[in-house]
Amino acid sequence: MSVQLDTDKLAAMVKSKRAGRGLRAVAQEIGEVSASTLSRIEQGSVPDVNTFLQLCKWLNVPTDTFTTTDETATAAESAAAGSDKIVAHLRADRVLPKATAQALIEMIQLAYRQVSQEALGH
Repeated sequence: MSVQLDTDKLAAMVKSKRAGRGLRAVAQEIGEVSASTLSRIEQGSVPDVNTFLQLCKWLNVPTDTFTTTDETATAAESAAAGSDKIVAHLRADRVLPKATAQALIEMIQLAYRQVSQEALGH
């Protein structure tokens, strides 16, 4: 699982709180952050850790407000792999009639698609 910083969300929140005030004035208000750094962040650049922590403090939000994980993608991939294994077993079953196996495969694939979509928030 990897964690990524949502720089678009960070930039939007900084711009919103700055509310048209000058970059220098806001940088001074935040402390330990330059106006040029603020400008780069508003354009989507990734801040260093100390700057990120200062911004979160200034914005009065927890750091995880701006982090995203690929956990939902992993859940969808896991579901697809689970489905593939079951399908392989059903197809290999010599006792199960082919029409029954196919009906079960379609039901299972439909169920796994539904789970994957829910994991991705659709």
